Amino acid sequence: MTETPIRPSIGELQERAHGEGHDYAKGSPHIRHHSVRERVISAVHTLVGEIVDRGGQCRLLEVGAGHGTFTDHMVAAGARVEVTEMSGPSAAVLRHRFRGSPHVTVTHDPEGSEIFRSGPVDAVVCISVLHHIPDYLSAVNHLVGRIAPGGAFLSMQDPLWYPRRSGLSMNADRGAYLLWRLGQGQWGRGLATRVRRLRGRYDESNEADMSEYHVVRQGVDEVALQKILAPAFQEVRLQRYWSTQSGVLQSLGERFGPPNTFGLLARNRR
Repeated sequence: MTETPIRPSIGELQERAHGEGHDYAKGSPHIRHHSVRERVISAVHTLVGEIVDRGGQCRLLEVGAGHGTFTDHMVAAGARVEVTEMSGPSAAVLRHRFRGSPHVTVTHDPEGSEIFRSGPVDAVVCISVLHHIPDYLSAVNHLVGRIAPGGAFLSMQDPLWYPRRSGLSMNADRGAYLLWRLGQGQWGRGLATRVRRLRGRYDESNEADMSEYHVVRQGVDEVALQKILAPAFQEVRLQRYWSTQSGVLQSLGERFGPPNTFGLLARNRR
């Protein structure tokens, strides 16, 4: 009798993909490119600054902090931050990085369950995270329920929902990514994963398919997210923009490329 292989959890796959020595900046446009990074930083400072001005404090939950690239900016803006991270090695980096800061608490969250706690917060920030959560709509709905009156929700750097995008947007996005991947010298991996993706076949034990190409296969439905946020907040702002890994293609895309990525900032929780 053949035993069914045990499929790794999302937490285990994330840990493999983002293990010890992993460089988040290498494949992350929002870390690599000044224009995209500044878009995120500006949104973070707007969110935290308004909450601190209104209530004197900002209790912030950052979901999936990586190595804390933007955590520093949240603290600088005046927030007390709890960061969660599925990868054990990344959580260790975060603990070391913020070991002297009383304003940062690090939680290793291999199962992704910490976001479903019930404790109140003033703000939730998800940067390049929602496309890694299988049921991201339910997760966001729960997170909104944790946000105190006057609080805010920010999500940045998620791929726009594929069925709503034009052929030009999809082809430009996929072409730019493939060119970048091949430029890394990983011809075999780049072509193999591209073929599997185009055929709609994914290896659920392969971190390249499950982390690099995301749990969410059709992008993130920004309109559905707006519908969740709109009744709970006085203002919901959607930003669509171009984002890709290559510096040259990022510059060209900002001038000529169609949007392929989005962010949502919801302010003033009712």
